[in-house]
Formats: sequence, structure tokens, C-alpha cells
Amino acid sequence: MSLNKTYYMCVILLLFLNLACFAEKDLTVFEVNKKLGRGINLGNSLEAPKEGQWGVTLQEEYFKLIKQAGFESVRIPIKWSAHALQQKPYTIDPNFFERIDWAIRNALSNNLYVIINMHHYDEIYDEPEKHMERFVSLWHQIAEHYKEASEAVLFELLNEPCKKLDDKIWNQLIAETLRVVRKSNSQRVVVIGPTNWNSIDKLDKLVLPDSDRNIIVSFHYYQPFNFTHQGAEWTGEQSKNWLGTKWTGTDNEKQAIEKDFDGVFEWGKEHNRPIYLGEFGAYSKADMQSRARWTAFVAREAEKKNFSWSYWEFCSGFGVYDSSEKKWREPLLKSLIAETKIDDD
Repeated sequence: MSLNKTYYMCVILLLFLNLACFAEKDLTVFEVNKKLGRGINLGNSLEAPKEGQWGVTLQEEYFKLIKQAGFESVRIPIKWSAHALQQKPYTIDPNFFERIDWAIRNALSNNLYVIINMHHYDEIYDEPEKHMERFVSLWHQIAEHYKEASEAVLFELLNEPCKKLDDKIWNQLIAETLRVVRKSNSQRVVVIGPTNWNSIDKLDKLVLPDSDRNIIVSFHYYQPFNFTHQGAEWTGEQSKNWLGTKWTGTDNEKQAIEKDFDGVFEWGKEHNRPIYLGEFGAYSKADMQSRARWTAFVAREAEKKNFSWSYWEFCSGFGVYDSSEKKWREPLLKSLIAETKIDDD
């Protein structure tokens, strides 16, 4: 037996053995969504062109900290497209697979459900037809690699499809990719969101195969945008004009969020699909009181609707954890996990 084959079998065995620790078999997709519960994104790490380039390198201790704080799942954004051949057969770098295996093992060993996604495949947003074959091939490899993994490992097909990846093309790509994934992972829960950066406004354009019920539908929420993204450098010069915007929890502010979430809830009920709020957060240039107040309201509203959720993100610009000081940002953590007792030791 080759060394690579031996490694692969050991990895899968470890992933599988973790299943017996905490993940129950044969859960319905709604029960899996409930298990996701309160989650957090491990952002700015593996979705960077190279891990560490955006200031975050994942550490083993992070997974333990996340579990101890009261979170139940992690979402791991991954830029697979930066670690695979550009031409056929589009092979993913085995060393990068090893790093993802490491992250999944750490999540599972801490009794955390884990979502791995396809993040920042920027080229497919601009030239979708040119990259569809490569996209499907990447998912074929990922699905084969994790076909024996714990049921606590979920796949998310693509983060925030946008730009020229419109509704028609995205629905086509969903169907093609699901067919490939289902060949090796017939029961694996797959997370899928609409276009326009996973906007609630595009939910009614999302087409999913009615026969496939192992799908959780995701949306992202950053409204009001001029509050959550004030001073965010990547949004352009206008974000500087938003600096100082507060969220005080007025009736009008709360009702705007309630209305949006009511619409998502009704869509999920009509289509019999569980809902996952895959990202929400307010950037660090907003004042902390407003950030904590908004975050708590969004999280509680999601829970009222039986949405699982994942805060954006762990320890970077939106971060709830200060990795340099090695301590939680207490107002944010308490807004997410109200019953948490802070222990920085």
C-alpha cells in the first residue's frame, strides 16, 4: 500500500471515528440544522490566497476555545481555487487537503459540527461559463476525499455567488454539482444559498431539486449595511462617510430586521427547507455598544425562527476573539452566547 493511500485511509478513519463521539446517525436535515445551532466562521484564514496572508493562521487551541465558549459549530471558508491546477485534471494540492483534514479533525474532536465551503472563487463570479467545469471537478475531488467522513461534516457549494454568476447560471451549476456530489455522498447535508451575495432578495430565484431533501438553505445578513460596514476598506471610499453610524435598537431598526427574517421564515416554510444564517456581523470600526446590541438582536431573532447561525467571524476585523490579547471581546461574546461565563485563563 502506498504512503499516500495509507495516509488517506488514516485520515478518513479518524474523521469517521469522531462520528461515534457526538454526532447521531440518521438525523433529518432539520435535526442537523438544529445541531449546527450557534456557530462561528473561522474567517480570514483558509480563504486567503495563502493562509496567514490576511493575518489569521488557524491554531489548535481555537477549536477548544470556541467549544468552551458555547458554540456548537464552525464554518470554515476555504479558497480551494488557489490550491488546484488551472488546467485539467484540476488536481487539488495534497498538502492543502492535509491542512483541511487537520481543521476538520480539530473541529470534530471538540464536538463541533463543521461546514467546509468553496470561498472566494473570484474567477467564477466574473466568467462563470469558463470556470464551471473546474468548479464541478473541485467538488468531485472534495466529495470523494470526504465520502466516509462524519455526518457532522457538511458541504457548502459556494459562498456568495454574485456578479455574472446570475440566477440562471447558478441554478444550473447547483444541479450539475449536486449530481457529482451525490455519487459519493448520497446523504451528506449540503448547504446552498442564493445569488447576489446570498441575499434574501434572491431566495425566490433559487431552484433546488425537489427530490433532494438533504439541503440546508443559507443566507447572509449585514443590514443596515452602512452600519455593519462603516469604515470597511473593501467597500470603497463611501464607507468612510458611514463612520459613526450607531444601531440603538429603535422600534424602526428592530422592525426592519424582523420583517426581513419573517420573509426568510415564510420562504423556508413554503419550500420545507431548514434555514441557516451563514454570516452576520458588524465591523470593528462601529462602536462596541452598537455592535453588541445589533448582534444580540440578530442572533435572537434567528433563534426565534429556528434558524441556525454562524457569526462572522472569530478573530479578525469582525472578530469576537482578540488573538493578540488571547481573550474574548466580552460584549460581543455575551451578545452571541448570553449564558457564557468568560474565562480567559
